[in-house]
Amino acid sequence: MAQPKNVVVIGGGIGGLAAAAALRLSGHRVTVLERARSLEPVGAAISLAPNALRALDVLGIGDEIRDLAAWQGDGGLRTPRGRWLSRTSAAAAAERFGGPLVLLHRATLVAGLAALLPPDAVRTGAASTLLDPGDAHRPARVRTPDGELEADLVVAADGVRSAVRHALFPDHPGAVYSGFTTWRVVIPVPGVEFASHETWGRGRIWGTHPLKDGRVYAYAAAMTPAGQHAPDDERAELLRRYGDWHDPIPAVLAAARPEDVLRHDVHHLADPLPAFHRGRVALLGDAAHAMPPTLGQGGNQALEDAVVLAHHCDDLPAYTAARLPRTTSIARQAVRISRLNMTGNRALMAVRDTAIAALSQVGPALLLRGFDGIADWRPPRSPYAAVVSGTGER
Repeated sequence: MAQPKNVVVIGGGIGGLAAAAALRLSGHRVTVLERARSLEPVGAAISLAPNALRALDVLGIGDEIRDLAAWQGDGGLRTPRGRWLSRTSAAAAAERFGGPLVLLHRATLVAGLAALLPPDAVRTGAASTLLDPGDAHRPARVRTPDGELEADLVVAADGVRSAVRHALFPDHPGAVYSGFTTWRVVIPVPGVEFASHETWGRGRIWGTHPLKDGRVYAYAAAMTPAGQHAPDDERAELLRRYGDWHDPIPAVLAAARPEDVLRHDVHHLADPLPAFHRGRVALLGDAAHAMPPTLGQGGNQALEDAVVLAHHCDDLPAYTAARLPRTTSIARQAVRISRLNMTGNRALMAVRDTAIAALSQVGPALLLRGFDGIADWRPPRSPYAAVVSGTGER
C-alpha cells in the first residue's frame, strides 16, 4: 500500500464521492468539500454502462447498483410518428459487454457513494478555492470557510465550469456551448406501458425509459440558442415541441407538472486539456473532460477516473496518460453523435434514418459496435480486481 496521504476532494458529486471512496479504500485520509448545502444532486437519472459498473465493483457497490436495472426487454430508436428505426436488445448488449445497462436516479447513486464514507469526511456548505497546487517539495493548499487545508493530493471534481481547472490552465478556453439545451423529468406515469426508446426528430430528440422504482425517466434535447427559457414554463415548452409526437410522449407530458421539469444548456470542452494534473492536483470528471450526453458516458467516465486516480495517486503523470487519450476520444465521439442525432438537415436525416434501419435489419451487434472500446473497459488489475457477479469475470 502507498504511504497514506491527506487528500482533499473539491466537489461532492458522483465523481468526487467515488474518488473519495476509492482513495479511502486505498488507506488515505479524505476530506470532501461541497459548496452546496447538501449532497442532493442537481439532475434526474443517470445511465450506467458495464464500464461504470466495473468501477463501482472496485468500490464494493457494483452488484447493489446492478439490482436496480429496469431494462429487462428490448427498446430502440423511433421517429416522431412512432416508426421503429432500430430495435436494441438488452440481452445482446449484456452478452457483448459483460453486464447490463442500469438506469437509476442520480440521488440513489450519490447516496450509495456517500454511504461509503464516514459522515465527518464530507463537509457541505464548504465553498473552497485552490490557493497553491503544490509540487514535489510542498503540499497543495486549499482555502475553506473554516480556514486553509494542506493536502498531499487535491482532487478537483468541481464540474464543467471548474474554477480549479482555470487556476491550473488559465490559457485554456474552457467549456463551450454544445448547441442544444436539455429537459429532464422523473415522474410516475400511472397506467402507461411502453418499451424504452429514444426518438430522433428534426433538431430534436426525446427519450422515455422506465426506472426500477416504477417511475419514468424522460429527457428531451433541442437545438436552440444558449440562455433561452420558455416564456411561460418549461412543461409548456415541451408540449409545443413534442406534444404531437408518438405515445407515450403525450402521456408523460400530461403527467408532468411545470416544477417537475429541469432545463439546462449543454456545454463541453471542445479543446482537450494538456494534462489532467498539475503539481499535487488532479482533475476528474466534467472538470477534466466535459462532454455532451449523447453517449451517456459523462458520469461513467468520472467513475472510471475515480478508480484509476486511486490506482495512480502516487504518479499523477500516469493518471493523465491513462485517462486523457481515452476520454478525449470518447468526448469527440459524443460530439459527432450529437451532430448526427440533432441535425436539422432533412436530407441528412433521411440518409441517417435509412442507414440505421438497414443496420438494424442485419442485427443488434452492428449497432452495438459503437460502444466497443467504451463499455468493455476494465479497471486496473492491481491492486484492484473487479468482480462481476453472474458473468464469470474476475
